[in-house]
Amino acid sequence: MTVLAKVGQFVPQQISNEDIEMARVAQRCIMESLDHSRAAEITLTTDKGEHPTIALPPASLRFIGQILGAMSEGRSITIMPSKREFSTVEAANFMNVSRPFIIKEIEAGRLRHRMVGTHRRIFLEDLIEYKNTMQSKQYAALERMSENAKELGLDC
Repeated sequence: MTVLAKVGQFVPQQISNEDIEMARVAQRCIMESLDHSRAAEITLTTDKGEHPTIALPPASLRFIGQILGAMSEGRSITIMPSKREFSTVEAANFMNVSRPFIIKEIEAGRLRHRMVGTHRRIFLEDLIEYKNTMQSKQYAALERMSENAKELGLDC
């Protein structure tokens, strides 16, 4: 079982054009209702035509709207607790790198972790922070390379 399967990833199998449009309309309705008021309730219609009203915090409606937006774009959605801890194997799978690379980054002090007995555990928040830091460094390096290429007259 993959890490993402364990933590609750929802990947729509084949979203039909009808489902994409339904998600787009539902998202628009939810977000517009939140923009125009402090809506905290949503009315659902069941297969039997019943209309129960459910009270929800506005933050949860925004969250549902974001999920619907991602669905309408065909993007995958991952939901996991922010305090989720990963083993080095799970962290490597999550980051799409090797386990030895994760251990090397931990030992170099670039990736925070905690020890549980003899095992390393890495919080999701720390993995995301590490990934964002690495991406920023990559973008900066690419920008420098682009500037160097321009200076040398190699820009295309």
